[in-house]
Amino acid sequence: MVKTANFTAFGKNDIRGIYSEDVTEELFYYVGKAFVKYAQDLTGIEPQNLWFTVSRDVRVHSDSLVKVLIKGIVHMGANALNLDVVPTPLGYYSEFASYPETLSPDIKIAGALIVTASHNPPEYNGLKMTFNKASLNENDIKKLKDYTMEAMSNDVTSVKHGDSRLYNIIPQYIELLSSKFPNIGSGIKIVTDCANATAGVVAPQLYKELGCEVVELYSEPDGTFPNHHPNPSLLATLSDLQNKVKETNADVGIAFDGDADRIGIVDSDGNIIPGDKLLFIYSQDIIKELSVRGEKPVIVSEVKCSQVLFDEINKLGGKSVMAKTGHGYIKSKMKETSAILAGEMSGHMFFKDRYYGFDDAIYAGCRIIEIIAKNKQLNPDFKLSDLLLPFKKVHTLEEVRHKCPNELKAKVLKEVSQKIADNKDIFGEKIIDIIKLDGLRIIFSDGFALIRQSNTEPVFTLRFEAKTKKNALKYKKTLIDILDKSIKEISDSEEK
Repeated sequence: MVKTANFTAFGKNDIRGIYSEDVTEELFYYVGKAFVKYAQDLTGIEPQNLWFTVSRDVRVHSDSLVKVLIKGIVHMGANALNLDVVPTPLGYYSEFASYPETLSPDIKIAGALIVTASHNPPEYNGLKMTFNKASLNENDIKKLKDYTMEAMSNDVTSVKHGDSRLYNIIPQYIELLSSKFPNIGSGIKIVTDCANATAGVVAPQLYKELGCEVVELYSEPDGTFPNHHPNPSLLATLSDLQNKVKETNADVGIAFDGDADRIGIVDSDGNIIPGDKLLFIYSQDIIKELSVRGEKPVIVSEVKCSQVLFDEINKLGGKSVMAKTGHGYIKSKMKETSAILAGEMSGHMFFKDRYYGFDDAIYAGCRIIEIIAKNKQLNPDFKLSDLLLPFKKVHTLEEVRHKCPNELKAKVLKEVSQKIADNKDIFGEKIIDIIKLDGLRIIFSDGFALIRQSNTEPVFTLRFEAKTKKNALKYKKTLIDILDKSIKEISDSEEK
């Protein structure tokens, strides 16, 4: 191989970038080799006794990336179990699954490598990774980057030959969830929108086995995503689902992102339920169940979420914890606090209650079906909006994604912070606190303004909440003005 790979795709939560530019077959070959060495050094287990699962999403270049990733693994003498096209949560599940002895005696999966760029456009690809049943965090990925650079610089022509097998894990996963939610969907009509992505190979079949009447949208896998972008965080992508839910009088609509680790929910009236409100629905259900036993469940969410969520969880008898945005950070905070549930605005939902703790939109769909079924038994006219009354106390604006080159974001954020520190009355309201956990969450007596760097795209994410729309819009205008001035000043200084 000609060694021309760059390493810009190594991020905070995963490897991700534009295919053929940042993400290439050459890079993934050496990542495969590096991951084996990384695991060997951490466990002391020789490569011939190490097994890794490798899976992929439906992108047109994912198959070729899987092939070289497996090639790198087996060339180190380790072994790969190829799960082919599956949702990312099934890659995570593969570390917990049991395997038939006919496949290979005593298989124990050391880690999962999942080729996907999640919700990004078709030209992107990437890699999510777990080791010892936990996602690699930012420090782990930095170490893997070093291992990859070392593998590339010290490559030798002689190779070992590990084993590579193909395995269909989908039936086992469906059987597991069917046993956890037997006939829970009886009498429930749902609409699924799989966005022509990986959820289509699992979700509709599973929900039918739970007893649901399922109306399907875009279940056929197609890596060009011909009907809409596979990102339920973008409200425009949910319009077909909203219309179909209303047209069919369904109880709920369930949407998935490109690799089915993020969920989008539309209620029976066609209203989109944002991630923080969805987490509150799950929280109420879990707190109600556990408080009977005298337990006070810890529930983690992120800096972008409504203050209502944190306050109401505490009022109900839970303990809310704020974390950085990003599935890696959320999982780490869950482990640190022994949390039983976590969620993000983006639709990542993590259930440790009755499950494994990783983000699985298909499982999250099962839980929302269960909640609807339980409540409809008590009240046939039940709607999910009945569980969201506390949010009527505030006005939350739609998320703003403000473009800024990646290489300038850190400097710009520092400049924004300085401008606010220099003029504490700049928003026209007293600043109660500034939480710098992940960007700046500026707290006022009636709400907050947030600015943070996106982990995956060249943008800043901004959110605004207040008791009145007027104040929310005031916070928005002020922060965007500060941001625009800061970007211009930093850009001008860089050009000099």
